[in-house]
Amino acid sequence: MREELGDFVAAIEEVPELRELLRNPQVDPRARAAALDDVLGDADELLRNFLRLLSAKGRSGQIEEIHEEFERLAAAEERRLEVELTTAHLLSDEDERHIVEQIERASGLKVEATRNVDPDLIGGVVLQAGSLRVDASVRGRLERLRHELVTRS
Repeated sequence: MREELGDFVAAIEEVPELRELLRNPQVDPRARAAALDDVLGDADELLRNFLRLLSAKGRSGQIEEIHEEFERLAAAEERRLEVELTTAHLLSDEDERHIVEQIERASGLKVEATRNVDPDLIGGVVLQAGSLRVDASVRGRLERLRHELVTRS
């Protein structure tokens, strides 16, 4: 069911009409349920029932947020941490592995990392894990220094 829920949310993101159908309170609930049945086809019965319940309770427009929270809870249960590593230059596989190992040792969790490149960082790394953000970039250090100099004046 978890994978199918993710696929459904991806479809919502790709098809604006489907998002509008789910979020528009003026759409007749029976028409919304029928449309959901058509879209879901032979999807898992548990998923179909869950989405019908959301629709009946007027919460189908919040499916993306519900999915995000579901994934967060699943990651916590699996002792998995999803992180985003942003660097000024593309990390080598070895450098990424080294950073991931440090995070795993510190957190005690299995880390799944995605990599991004932002040349504006100048150097260093920005680590994003949920709402936690660690900025160890040169740009971040310069901004903190500028702020400190401004507040001292």
